[in-house]
Amino acid sequence: MNILVLCTGNSARSILLESIFNTLGTGRIRAFSAGSNPTGKVHPQSLVLLEELGHDTTGARSKSWDVFAAEGAPEMDIVITVCAAAAGETCPVWPGAPVRAHWGVADPAAADQPEWDTAFRAAYATLEKRAKALLDLPFDSMNETELTQQLKLIGEIQ
Repeated sequence: MNILVLCTGNSARSILLESIFNTLGTGRIRAFSAGSNPTGKVHPQSLVLLEELGHDTTGARSKSWDVFAAEGAPEMDIVITVCAAAAGETCPVWPGAPVRAHWGVADPAAADQPEWDTAFRAAYATLEKRAKALLDLPFDSMNETELTQQLKLIGEIQ
């Protein structure tokens, strides 16, 4: 199953969830992330936290969501927005008409630098709980309606 995680800047929340999915969902999920208006660089605290928690960050990069709407891009099964701005934007048409969900999380990159560690850990903790809840589901055998309902419930987990 391919999952695309979207945020506006693709530097923090979407990078965190992409890495969480790829670490915890090995063999079941392949995650990607992108932004509607990417910053072009991953937030340094995203990398610090992910590396500290044992995630491989070698492929982490901030990129446009246009990459995944282009011909030849991997077909997505699920598209998850993690910020309200991206959720409200008009998204490209994704090949395969994936299931969509919104899992909003406060932007840790908006915190002042002395608060980065706390803010990023809080965002990570919420996103990890949600990723684990999805991975606990038999999503391979769920129909689109069931999956949509479950994704919505998971998005409410704090």
